[in-house]
Amino acid sequence: MPIPSAPAGDAATDAIEAGRRLFAGPCVFIAGAANRDSLPAHGLTEVAFAGRSNVGKSSLLNAVTGRRDLARTSSTPGRTQQINFFDLGGRLILVDLPGYGYSRAGKKTARDWTRLVQLYLRGRATLRRVMVLVDARRDLGPADREVMDGLDAAAVSYQVVLTKADKAGTDADSAAVVARRVAGDIKARPAAHPDVLVTSSADGTGIDELRAVLAALAEPEQLG
Repeated sequence: MPIPSAPAGDAATDAIEAGRRLFAGPCVFIAGAANRDSLPAHGLTEVAFAGRSNVGKSSLLNAVTGRRDLARTSSTPGRTQQINFFDLGGRLILVDLPGYGYSRAGKKTARDWTRLVQLYLRGRATLRRVMVLVDARRDLGPADREVMDGLDAAAVSYQVVLTKADKAGTDADSAAVVARRVAGDIKARPAAHPDVLVTSSADGTGIDELRAVLAALAEPEQLG
């Protein structure tokens, strides 16, 4: 499914090709941060992936990078217990944030994760955008809105990415309908990107378009 308001014709083709080149390069784990002091220092642009537990974040990261186990997947929510950083070809850092809304850990541990993520989101100079993942079958929930409220207050740019589009319904419940509804819902939010991406890690829907968006945010490509 194309990105709403995306470039057409040759510009769209060029954007897709830029995304392909970016993700054809190496993508390696560089750090896992369980507290503020362990957050890595570097000068590269970061794009963070956030979402409710079990929204399909790890599966989407694996799909977009073309790797099976870059981010460990699990049917049990609350598995990710730290902020994980991945270097994409020396041009972009992908950041995998712990899922919100549920945790297998105790309440104190969950509160600690929440504080760490809040510190990261509000005080990271290299953070360019947060991709807020939302299950295409469930629309925005209270936890999603709370995260967006915090990002709006901190003036941190974010973009909604619908996941599991292959599992969404048809007609009134289709992913396209949900995307339009979400786009209308976030229209007045000051830090929200207006375009809602629709993806599926299972059938590849929207993966090329997501790569193109990430390539546009990455450091310039060094040619020659």
